[in-house]
Amino acid sequence: MSHSEPDGLAARKRRATSTRIAASAARLAGRHGVASTTVEQIAADAEVARATFFRYYSTKESAIAEGVTGPWLVLVTEALARRPEHLSAKAALVAAFDELAGHFSDHRDEIWELARLTRSSPALHAWTTQTYQRYEDAIARLLAPRFPASAEPDPRPRLLAVLAMGAVRICLDDWVATGGSLPALLSRAFASITVEPG
Repeated sequence: MSHSEPDGLAARKRRATSTRIAASAARLAGRHGVASTTVEQIAADAEVARATFFRYYSTKESAIAEGVTGPWLVLVTEALARRPEHLSAKAALVAAFDELAGHFSDHRDEIWELARLTRSSPALHAWTTQTYQRYEDAIARLLAPRFPASAEPDPRPRLLAVLAMGAVRICLDDWVATGGSLPALLSRAFASITVEPG
């Protein structure tokens, strides 16, 4: 047995515990509201000690934000990674979000509740905005190979990722405020983004 195997198992257990705590936090906040959800309730629901909660998250808002945004990060990056190599960076990004939009009707109520939840608390909104940077960083890493190699740092992969997540936030704001079709809002927003090799 290699020395790396126990470390790998321990890392997987840590990720599983972190994910379980975040999922409990998001579920309870969605059910009772952010203000009425306590660290003690989250810990009990996740079946961990209060001290264990604080080994993973500094506040309940950070746990809720991770529970709200974390699962979608996996979906976004996996959809983007599946795009054919010949597609440009923007085309790959649009195709990935189009794929996710195709499943929108299956998750509409969940997305609505999560979008409403993240806008219900200034602290949670701030944590969620901070978490979105993880999306931007992950998307930028996947987009970078689709731009021509350059000896100089190329800001375009990160810029495109920032514009994409900015479009998502704006569309979610508009959707929560006025309703309508979130996929249609996203389609129009993404059509206005232009960051291509040139």
